[in-house]
This record gives sequence, C-alpha cells and structure tokens, in this order.
Amino acid sequence: MAFALIVNYILLPLLPNFRKALDELSSVSPALLAMGLVLQMAALVCYSLLTKAALGEAGHQISRSRLFRIQMSTKALSNIVPGGSAAGPALGYRLMTLSGVDGPSAGFALAPSGLVSAVVLNLLLWFGLIISIPIRGVNKGYGVAALAGIIVMLIAALLVLGLMDGQGRAEKALRWIAKKLHLNEDRAGAAVRQIAVRLDDLATDRQLLMRVAAWALANWLFDAASLWVFLRAFGVSLDPDALIIAFGVVNVLQVIPITPGGLGIVEGAYTLQLAAFGVPKTVATLGVASYRIGQYWLPTIVGGLLYASLRVGPFRIERRDKLVRLRELAKATDTNRESSLDFAPRFGRRRGVINESSPTYPAEGDGNDDR
Repeated sequence: MAFALIVNYILLPLLPNFRKALDELSSVSPALLAMGLVLQMAALVCYSLLTKAALGEAGHQISRSRLFRIQMSTKALSNIVPGGSAAGPALGYRLMTLSGVDGPSAGFALAPSGLVSAVVLNLLLWFGLIISIPIRGVNKGYGVAALAGIIVMLIAALLVLGLMDGQGRAEKALRWIAKKLHLNEDRAGAAVRQIAVRLDDLATDRQLLMRVAAWALANWLFDAASLWVFLRAFGVSLDPDALIIAFGVVNVLQVIPITPGGLGIVEGAYTLQLAAFGVPKTVATLGVASYRIGQYWLPTIVGGLLYASLRVGPFRIERRDKLVRLRELAKATDTNRESSLDFAPRFGRRRGVINESSPTYPAEGDGNDDR
C-alpha cells in the first residue's frame, strides 16, 4: 500500500521532468560526477572511522580496512531489507565479534554511536534553519518542515534533560503519549530506559563522545557536499543554507521505516525540497538520481562484493563457515521481525553487561580467537 502511494503521488508526477532532464545530459560535467562519487566514498570512510572511534581500546583488535568492509556489508544489507529492521546492525555485530572485538564493545559501537550520529544530523538541520530563516524568511516549501524540525529538537532536548535528570518522569510522559496514540506502552517505556542507559554511557566518556560526534559530522558534511557537487554537475549552484536544510529534512524523514533505504521516499522528497529553493525540477530530478546512484546503489553493490570478500578469498574471516550469503540474510528478515529498537537493548551497553543472543545471530562470546 505504501509503495503504491509513493509511486502514484511522488514518482509518477516526476516522470515528465525526468524525461525532459534526459535531454540535458549533453551538458553534464563528468569530472564533477566523479568528484561526487569520491565525496560519497569519503563519507563512507568517515562512517567507518566513527565506528572505529566508538570501539575505543577494542578498536585495536580490528584493522581499518576490515572494519570498512564490515560497515559496507552492513550498509548493503540495511539497504535491501525492510526499513527499521535490525538485520544490518546484527550483521555488523556478528562480523565484528568474529574479527576479535568483544561483544559489549561491538554493541556499544553500533548502538549509541548511531544515536550520536542522529543527534548531529538534527543539530546540523537546526543550524541551517537558524541561518536561513532570517535571510530568506520562511520558505513555503519548507516552512512546515522547519517548524517541525525546531519542535522536534526542542522536544528532544527536553527529553534528554529529563532522562539525565529524572528517567521516571520521562518514562511516564512517553507512556502517556503511547497510550493516547494506541501504541505499546511497555515498548515505549523500554525505549526510554535504554536511551537513558546509552546517554549515561556516553556522558561518562566526554573524549569518546567528541570523537564520535566529530566523525559523525564529517560523515554528514561529505554526504551533503556530494549532493551539492552532483547538482553542480548539471549547472546548479545551491546556496549552503538551502543545501543543509534540504539535506537535513530529507535525512530526518528517511529514518521513518517505510521502504528499504528510503527508496522512492528520498528521491521524491529531495526533488520537492530542491524545487522549493528554486532548482528547476528537471535538473533536480537528474541531480538527485545521480546522487542516489552514488549514495544508495553503489554502496549496496560494493558492500555486497566486500561482504563476499569476508567469506572467501585471501582476506576472508577465518570462521567464514558461519557466514551465509547476503541474499540469505535478507530473506531471513521475513521470519525474524527484530527491529533496530529491539536490537539496541541487547547490544547497546559498553561495560559490565552480559549480552543476550540475537534471534538473527546467536551470541559468540568475545571472539578473541579470531582476528
């Protein structure tokens, strides 16, 4: 149903613009397209280094190249399974423990670091709004999104303060909201407790927090710069504030688990956002399509190949017999409905917590016998 609505209301109206944009291919700059791909790779490297930083001392157990292949494998799987699935993080946890990283450190690197990355993205969007609104006013194309972004950030700030200062009050508030929305109260309460635990883990190590936040910021900025370069390849120079707002709004929307990797949602949302900032729809359509090739399709293909290199060949993981094909992992999500929210409580602690088995991947111990 969701896919049909996306096709009918987002993708089909864009097809005439796409056909018209094809006529402008003769003016595209191949050098800028190549630069856009390089920036995408830089963003992926930063994301891998973010995880490396979150591992702390345990990061010495795994090489940067091995971790990059693991993160690319994780991204590839996340891009092909239903949105919100824990298959990607669970695969990352599995591969890291097989590579010699202890379970608690691997879980901490995958769960709380993801929270920091999301917070950095929202702060980046908020910064763009603060700069843009006094200059441009409230643009009709993103006025609602701008207001929603500010409200969400204010609520998030209040929740963080509430969780750090009084977890019980925050849990009661979210349970009340969940009840009014006819959602699972126990699930909401568990989420609050887990977030409080993860915030406490991060707050006790400020240097770790700063390193993770710095790599998260670098990841988002390289990704946004890639979008700008892909648009520039078709002759459009987007103002920095417009770029940050469009980029932030779409990536915040992307976390809604509707389609794998936001497929269809991201393309349509970007085109509409860019058009609101004066970018011709024909150019926006083709620029976004080129960007998504580098940001979605290329990592999916390359990640699949790198996962294969972890299973076979001279750079494989020693206990490769326990790794199945990526296609089989994707199919497994049909029977295993574990979400990313369910994954975090089991594997999101850094110290002194015994991890339980995942429905997707049983616990392996510390994995110190594998490098």
